[in-house]
Amino acid sequence: MNLTRRMLVLAAAVTAVGSSYGADRAAGEGGSLPALIRNARPSVLLIGTYGETDSPRFLFRGTGFVVAPNNLAITNAHVLPDVLEDDPSPRRLIVQTASPGATSNKWTQREVQVLKIDREHDLALLKVDGPAIPVLPLANDQLAQEGASVAFMGFPIGGALGFSLVTHRGTISSIAPIALPQAGAQALNEKFIRQLRQGTFNILQLDATAYPGNSGGPVFDLNTGAVVGVINMVLIKGARETALSHPSGISYAIPVESVKRLLVRPE
Repeated sequence: MNLTRRMLVLAAAVTAVGSSYGADRAAGEGGSLPALIRNARPSVLLIGTYGETDSPRFLFRGTGFVVAPNNLAITNAHVLPDVLEDDPSPRRLIVQTASPGATSNKWTQREVQVLKIDREHDLALLKVDGPAIPVLPLANDQLAQEGASVAFMGFPIGGALGFSLVTHRGTISSIAPIALPQAGAQALNEKFIRQLRQGTFNILQLDATAYPGNSGGPVFDLNTGAVVGVINMVLIKGARETALSHPSGISYAIPVESVKRLLVRPE
C-alpha cells in the first residue's frame, strides 16, 4: 500500500474514532465541562526539550494533543525548536504525558518524532513513543460557527503554574481570513493583525485569553466535546511583555480542517 493510500486509510480511521468517541462522551457524560476535562486530560501533552546539562533539564515550549491512533499528535510549528538537529548539546525534543490516574503535576517523559510541518498553517504532526494515548475526537469541518461556546486546554505561563493543565471557556466571536506570519506566531499586535487581514485561510477568533504556553492546545466545541481548532496566538496590546499584565481577551485558533489535511497529505 503506497503512502498516500495509507494516509487516506488513517484519515478514515481518525474520523470513525473521533465520531464514536465524541458521541460516547456526549451521551455518557452529559456533555458537561468537568466531564470533558476529565476525558481529555490524558490526551493533552507538554512539549519541550530535554538536556542533561540544561537547568532545568526540561525546557517547556508549548502544548500538544493526540489526534489519531499510533499516538499521532498535533502542535503549533512555532512550538518546535528552530534548530535541534545542529545543536551540539545532547538536547532533544520530548513530550510529557499525564500519568495514569493523575489529576495534576504527575508526568511521564516520552520520546517524540516530528513527522510533518505545515508552516503556512503553523501546525506540526508528531508521533509519540510508548503506550497508546487516548485520541481526542476531531469535529466536522462545519461544526465551528460564530457564537458557538468553546473551551481550550493547555499549560499557560509554562512551569510558573507547576505544569497544571488549565481550561478556559469562551465563544467563537469571528471566523475571518488571515495569513499567519512565517516566523513565530505566538503573539500579534493590532497593527500586524490589520496587515494580515488579506489572508489566505480562515481562522477562529475567540473572546478568551490564551497565554504563552497555550500554543498548540485543543479548542473544544462544548456541545459535542469534539476539537474544532488549535490555539495559535493571542492579540496583545502594546509590547509583548504586557500580555500577562494587560491581556486583550482575544485569542486565535487554527480550524480543525487544517489538522485533517495535514494527516492525509503525502510527504
